[in-house]
Amino acid sequence: MDSDFLRQKSKWLWQQTLLIHKISQGTRIASCLSCVDILTVLFYGKILSYQIGSPDWAHRDRLIVSKAHGSLSLYPIFAEIGYFDKAYLTKVGKSGSILGDIPDCSIPGYETVNGSLGHGLGVACGMALAMKCKGLSEKVFVLSGDGELYEGAVWEAIMFAGHHKLDNLILIIDNNQKCMLDYTSNVINLSPLAEKFNAFRWDVYEVEGHEIGKLYETLRNIKNLSAYRPIALIANTVKGKGIVSLEGDPLCHIRSINPDTIDILAKT
Repeated sequence: MDSDFLRQKSKWLWQQTLLIHKISQGTRIASCLSCVDILTVLFYGKILSYQIGSPDWAHRDRLIVSKAHGSLSLYPIFAEIGYFDKAYLTKVGKSGSILGDIPDCSIPGYETVNGSLGHGLGVACGMALAMKCKGLSEKVFVLSGDGELYEGAVWEAIMFAGHHKLDNLILIIDNNQKCMLDYTSNVINLSPLAEKFNAFRWDVYEVEGHEIGKLYETLRNIKNLSAYRPIALIANTVKGKGIVSLEGDPLCHIRSINPDTIDILAKT
């Protein structure tokens, strides 16, 4: 896979995400921008198995987006790969649109309801176990924010996955080190995170989440592993990536960007 191609797609997706925020200022832009590179690699790096124009293709890998507020960067991807009409991208959060400020499973491409934090991994565990029982080869991917790991239901799912050796389950943690109201190190320090997963019988990998080439290689290798255990990938990212005023703000999760500023940024 050409890293330059992935960087170009990531830049395009970053710009498209900003334009969505211009239309709907209630969207959580900082949370979206930290996972743009991850979503780019999953789809345009062909890490995920999916079929153009067929969100319910039987042989698809499942993607559970558990960090709901940060998943609107999927809208441009789903429109481009034919899951719904691109015209909907101009109507995010508007009356009559299928695309809300918080996505749900009525939107083609979304597997689950994503409005309540902490439940995505549990749903993914159920899917992964069912698929193993049926002898299916497809994988279940989960994208979670690090702040979401505060939820007790997440650790119940982590214990469940380790006990049942769900080797078809891959959890990607968007480790941007900020939750809603502060740095995670100040609210509840998650360190040492890798050791916690190891204790629950997971294999753990770590990568810089904005280094496209390394991110692609790591995810490709993980996808093809025969690990016999669930896998967690800690992707170290920056919340509000690419927007200086957001990157250094511990409250960036609840900040908005002025529409005039977006017009400038989206052209850079």
